[in-house]
Amino acid sequence: MVMEEITLDRAKTIAKRKGLKPGRVKGTNGVQFTKGRNPRLETIEWDEFEKTLKRRRLAVYESGGWMKIMKRRR
Repeated sequence: MVMEEITLDRAKTIAKRKGLKPGRVKGTNGVQFTKGRNPRLETIEWDEFEKTLKRRRLAVYESGGWMKIMKRRR
């Protein structure tokens, strides 16, 4: 399974289809996608999510409908 970097717009489309929102682990700067039911995660706005990705040099990768946030390869 090869993970390919995708744009944030593509990630938003996939997230919306799967009922996912951008989230942050409470008390950290760790971001991930969430359905909003985990008490350890707080949902955040897409703008904040994007700023965190850029600041931490992260990107969203996808393969077969699965998304993962990882260090940017380039």
